[in-house]
Parts: sequence; structure tokens; C-alpha cells
Amino acid sequence: MSDRTLMCGNEAIAEAAIRHGLDAYFGYPITPQNEIAAHMSRRMPEEGRVFLQSESELAAINMVFGAAATGDLAMTTSSSPGVSLMQEGLSYLAGADLPAVIVNVMRGGPGLGNIAPAQGDYFQAVRGGGHGDYRTPTLAPASVQEMADAVPIAFDIAWRYRTPVMIIADGILGQMMEPLVLPEMSGRRRERPLWALTGAEGRQRRIVRSLYLGDGELERVVRERFARYAEIERTEVRAETRGIPDAEVVCVAYGICARIVRAACARARTEGIRAGWIRPITLWPFPADAIRGASGKGRVFLAVEMSMGQMVDDVRLSLLGRAPVRLLGRPGGGIPTEDEVLREIRAASDAARAGKAGEP
Repeated sequence: MSDRTLMCGNEAIAEAAIRHGLDAYFGYPITPQNEIAAHMSRRMPEEGRVFLQSESELAAINMVFGAAATGDLAMTTSSSPGVSLMQEGLSYLAGADLPAVIVNVMRGGPGLGNIAPAQGDYFQAVRGGGHGDYRTPTLAPASVQEMADAVPIAFDIAWRYRTPVMIIADGILGQMMEPLVLPEMSGRRRERPLWALTGAEGRQRRIVRSLYLGDGELERVVRERFARYAEIERTEVRAETRGIPDAEVVCVAYGICARIVRAACARARTEGIRAGWIRPITLWPFPADAIRGASGKGRVFLAVEMSMGQMVDDVRLSLLGRAPVRLLGRPGGGIPTEDEVLREIRAASDAARAGKAGEP
């Protein structure tokens, strides 16, 4: 491993991708992720790799499609409105079974909204976002170190299962600076996969497509793809938990909110409130078993997120009525404070102890 260094989260993602062996980066400027493109514009040419500032987000995602079809490690990054423009291309990547990584450093919405950090793109990421039957594996780092660590994991999942993978973070994680250890530069020489379009001279041609017009053909392909998704759900779930065995209040949060929740739970413990937390690291596949396993008699769940409530739906689906679920949501760039979370933990604890733990 390399020496410890100081970077913002956006730079950490960019440098980690380069060190992992990224072949091609395509992107278009938008706040709050511009440091990624800026870093790529300097470092990718230094390494003899492809950097191209596209004329739009629509162009960027389709350039990723082209590079991925040739067997390159390809990547793009953007922020909420830009990722919305990429959804058609993302659906085509999924439909053509092409591996790629897409990073969304989220800002407030809907529409142009504002440039403040937010988590309102959860549904867009974990429910597919584009048209048709497909899923997008989604990682949610919670520190600058994890911003870097998520990149090789995302590429590994993308290539193992031939699927686009998303990394979503908020503007705080993108902009904040923390010490981290970057991976060493990869020295691996990768062979092109058997499906890659590399020219057909002297061999049978290969076809990368998402159009299937034969009777029942598309249904067969989609079912085969969902068999891979089922394997992802079995093997790629990631979550972190703390204080669950004796918890009366279980908080669920991801990204920067998880760090706020962690501090609030520690304070709650000093007050005699048994608070624990679950941090989903993969948002899809969602750690439903960890959530369900934390349900127990008298327990209350508290979802904390920077939206009006999106992840909370997956918490409720995981529990299937086994425990009440409360929500602390801050939309449009609002950031929950440690004091706010602590107040909600106190209220949930009071309701649980009074036997009135129904959802507010």
C-alpha cells in the first residue's frame, strides 16, 4: 500500500480509479463533483490513458458504452441532474450486459435544486432509474477512505457480473478532506474478455446489443440477467452494525448521515438509552437480513436520511411489520445535526418504553 495522504473524497475516487487501471474516463462538469474530472484531466494523460470532457452527460454515458464494449475499464461521474440525463445510457449498458462504473455525488433536487449535499437520488440508483427490467448494484461510502476503497469493489462487481455499478455519495463526502491510504498502482495486464469488440479479422464476429426481437428472446435474456442479480444479492451485500444486541432504538443511515448517527448513538448511550445502528454499505443489494435480524420485541427503528424518505421504504420492506419505523428526513440540502438525531432517538426510546412505538 502507498503512504498516507490527504485528499478530498472526489480526488480519492479519481486517483483510486486510475491506480486500479482505469482505461477511459468521460465526464461533463457539474458541482459538487468537479474535482473528479479536474483530477482525471491531469492524471489520465500522465498515465497514457483516455480523458475526454464530453459535450454533455448524454454524450459521456454513451462514450462509456462504447469503451466498455471494447473491453476497456470505463467510468463516468456526475451529480444528480447530470445522472438523470444518463439514465437512458445506463439502461442500455444494463441491456447490453456491459460493465462500467458511474459515480453520483448527490446534490439537492428535484430539477436544478441547489448545490448543497443531499441523498434524494436513492430511488433513482437502487430502483434502476431508466426503463425496463434491470437493477444497478449501488455502493454508499461514508468516508474519504471508503470513497477510494469503493472503486475497486465497484469495478470487480461490474466485471464479475457484467453490469453497470453505481457509487453514490453526497456533496459533503465529495468535498471534505481526510487522510487516507491509496492502493498501489496496478501492474496487471488484462486480457480482453471474449465478448469484447476488438475487430473480427480472422474470427467470427461478436455482437453487443440490447435489442432482442425474436419470440421470447428478450424474456430469456432478462431472466438470465436476473439470475446474475440473484447471485449478487447472495454474495455482495455489505453493511456495518454497532450496538445491536441490546438496542431498544436501532438507527439506519448511510453515507454522511451514518457518521452523524454514530455520534448521536454514542451520546444516547451516555444517557442510558440503548441505541445501536446499522449502516448499509450496499444500497442494492440492501442488507435486509441485517435489518430483519435486528428486529425484536419493543424495538423501534429510526431511519435518518437527507431526503423526505426513500431508504426508509427499504427498511420497512425488510421488517415486514416486525417493528415500527420512524423517519428523520432533511430534504433539499438540509443536513441532520447530531442534536436532532439525539432528540429523535430520545423520542423513539420514550415511545418504546411506554409501549406506544407506532410510527409518527
